[in-house]
Amino acid sequence: MIRVPRPNMDGFTMALVATVGLATVLPVQGQMALGVHWLAEAAIALLFFLHGARLPREEVVAGMAHWRLHLLIFSLTFVAFPLIGWAAVTALPHSLLPPALAIGVQFLCLLPSTVQSSIAFTSMARGNVAAAVCSSTLSNISGILMTPLLVALFLKVQGTALSLDTLQTIAAQLLLPFLAGQLLRRWVGAWAARHKTMLKFTDRSSILLVVYIAFSEAVVNGLWHQVPPTALGMVVVIDGVILALFLAGTMLLSRRLGFSRADEAVIVFCGSKKSLVSGVPMAGVLFAPATAGLVLLPVMVFHQIQLMVGAVLARRYADEEEARDALPATS
Repeated sequence: MIRVPRPNMDGFTMALVATVGLATVLPVQGQMALGVHWLAEAAIALLFFLHGARLPREEVVAGMAHWRLHLLIFSLTFVAFPLIGWAAVTALPHSLLPPALAIGVQFLCLLPSTVQSSIAFTSMARGNVAAAVCSSTLSNISGILMTPLLVALFLKVQGTALSLDTLQTIAAQLLLPFLAGQLLRRWVGAWAARHKTMLKFTDRSSILLVVYIAFSEAVVNGLWHQVPPTALGMVVVIDGVILALFLAGTMLLSRRLGFSRADEAVIVFCGSKKSLVSGVPMAGVLFAPATAGLVLLPVMVFHQIQLMVGAVLARRYADEEEARDALPATS
C-alpha cells in the first residue's frame, strides 16, 4: 500500500515556497540574472563533482550496467509520457484550453527527464545516485534527437535539427565535473565522504537557484498578463494530474517488477520528471517566437510542481530509510 505523505512542511519545502514568492515579487533580471545563472551553474557543477568524488567507481559501473532500470525510465519518458499527453489534450474540450497551451501540454510530455533535480532528489531519498546520473544523462542526450522527432510525430510541427550545443552544455556542466570527481576521488573521496552535510547543502541550494531563475524569467516575460486565471488554473490541474499519475505509476511499477528501494527512488524521480532546461532551447527552435512563450508555460508550471512535490516525496523516502536504519538488527 502506498502511504500518502503527510502535508507537513519541512524547512526545504518552505524554502521552495519562499523562493517562488521571491521570484514573483522580486524577479532577478539584467546583469543580476546573469550572475545568478552563473552561480546556479557553479552550484550544479560542484554538486556533480562531489557526487563523482564520493561514489565508488564500482557503483558507477554498476549504475551504467543497470539496463533494465534505464530501459524502463526511457520507455516512461519517451513512450508513456507522449501517449498520456496526447490522450489528455484530445479528451479536453477546446474551450477549456487555448490551442497554444494545449500544444504546450503535449510538448511537456515529449521532453527528456531532468538531470540535476532528479539526481538531487534521488540523493535526498538515499537512492541509487550512480544509476540516476547515468539514466538522467542518457535521457537528456537522447532527448536531443527524440524530442524533435516526437514533436514532428504528435504536433506536426516542422523544425530544424538541433545543434550539438545542448549536448556540449550537458557534457561541460554535468559529465565533466562528475568525471573530474571520479578521477580525483583517490585524493578527495575520503574528504567528500566525511562532509555529507556539504553534499546535502549543494543538492538543495542548486534546486533553489534553478527554481528562482526559472520562475523569474517567466514573471519578467509577463506570465501573469498573458494567461487568464481560468486557463492557468486548467494548466495547473492537468500538470498536477499527469505528475500524480506518473508518481503513483512509477512506484507501483518498480515494486511490481522487483526493483530495490534504492532503484525505486531512481525510477520515481527520473521517470516522472520533465526538463525545463532542455525545453526552453528546444521550444525556441521548434516553435515560432510568438507562440514559444505560451507553449513553455505548461512546462514551467510542471517544473515548479514537480520540484515542490519531489521535495516532500524525497523527504518521505529519507525518513523511511532513517527509521529503518534505527530498527534493531535481527539475527
